[in-house]
Amino acid sequence: MTVRIIPKFVDIDVDGRPYRIETAGVEPDDVDTSLAPIVFLHEGLGSVAMWKDFPARLCAALGRRGLAWSRPGYGRSTPKRPDEHWGLDFMHGQARQVLPALLDALGVRQRVVLFGHSDGGSIALIHAASFPEAVESAVVLAPHILVEEFGLASIREARIAYEQGDLRARLAKYHDDVDSAFRGWNDIWLNPEFPTWTIEAMLPAISCPLLAIQGEDDVYGTMEQIDGIARRTTRTTLLKLSSCGHSPHRDRPDEVVRSVKEFLDEHDPRPVTR
Repeated sequence: MTVRIIPKFVDIDVDGRPYRIETAGVEPDDVDTSLAPIVFLHEGLGSVAMWKDFPARLCAALGRRGLAWSRPGYGRSTPKRPDEHWGLDFMHGQARQVLPALLDALGVRQRVVLFGHSDGGSIALIHAASFPEAVESAVVLAPHILVEEFGLASIREARIAYEQGDLRARLAKYHDDVDSAFRGWNDIWLNPEFPTWTIEAMLPAISCPLLAIQGEDDVYGTMEQIDGIARRTTRTTLLKLSSCGHSPHRDRPDEVVRSVKEFLDEHDPRPVTR
């Protein structure tokens, strides 16, 4: 199936501050417009480009439209100011202000399917809890619902790799301002106050079906991240993948695509016709 990728920059305003947001529409040839579109929410160092061909692959398999976008500070979107430091609520702001403003600017009025990875998975959960009427279902890969020392150790290692190794050079091709992307993410995660961050209390407000996926070899989080989701919600399906690290859509793409299709087919809200 042929899939068109439609790049577009969208101007939004959040609390009086303008942002230019990089987006990429994903349009399979054989799309079913009655199905909810998929909104992709990237990881803490991600961007539109870092998804590579996965959004096209998933949307083609599902026959759904998709939207990938780079959050402020990432990719080709407006970078953060050099003197700007994100607060502990930075993911809440993305979920409750930036994403709604973007969907409104694009004229998206129907419910959506959220597909979030890592920080993007947490943003998907916050958005689903905050706007239950706007979300049909959500898929979260390696999400964070609380901070673990296990994951912070890997984030400290990432800082060393960025400052002393080749991580900065590898990330630079995906971000217009690579320091904005890395420092925005790394500085807040290593803030001394960040270990108190949690979204556990929000999870019972999520009413849509959830598919939570975690790799057994994830160096940024343990299985408690998705087990905790399942304990606090009523419609969660868990998928735990062996031989898989922090990025299931890269490490086990076939299984992720298949599992997402089965999950969405099972929870299709459209009435069955006979």
